[in-house]
Amino acid sequence: MSIDEKEVVSRAIKGDGEAFAQLYEEYFDKVYRYIYLRLREKAEVEDLAQEVFVKALEAIGSYRWRNLPFASWLFRIARNHMIDHLRKAGKVEKIDWDDNIAHVEGPNPARIAEQRLEIEELRDNVEKLSPAQRAVISLRFGGELSVDEVAKVLGKSPGTVKALQHSGIVSLKKIMLVDR
Repeated sequence: MSIDEKEVVSRAIKGDGEAFAQLYEEYFDKVYRYIYLRLREKAEVEDLAQEVFVKALEAIGSYRWRNLPFASWLFRIARNHMIDHLRKAGKVEKIDWDDNIAHVEGPNPARIAEQRLEIEELRDNVEKLSPAQRAVISLRFGGELSVDEVAKVLGKSPGTVKALQHSGIVSLKKIMLVDR
């Protein structure tokens, strides 16, 4: 983290709006990517990410440093809010990828088309993973959380998270080799 997290969180707990804004700046993109990996519609993702921070702002006074990093606390809010949203919408929980996930610099249409095909293939294959593997992969690679942070968000041991990540990646490799 590029900011002194403990100091900034302490200030935010005391009601310092500027401190909470720093946390927002630090984590918004990560929360957005995490939710984006689970939902298709960009407007919906943006709304949910904003709502996560509203919930975090409302609950920041209850946050305690009890061996729980701020990112784990925040992503637990994000995960719970997303699950609630999916339940209310009657949607099946799955990872959806969007062709716009890859941003290519430069005017190389062949490379852009190739990347879009790769993303489409990855999207289809990730959907074949178990829900637990998808959750771990989306938090690790979408949310950029550490193994320990993912473990705390999901309420699992770090060993279980490592095993789920490993088995998910192995499964993806197998699926992708079979498809070729």
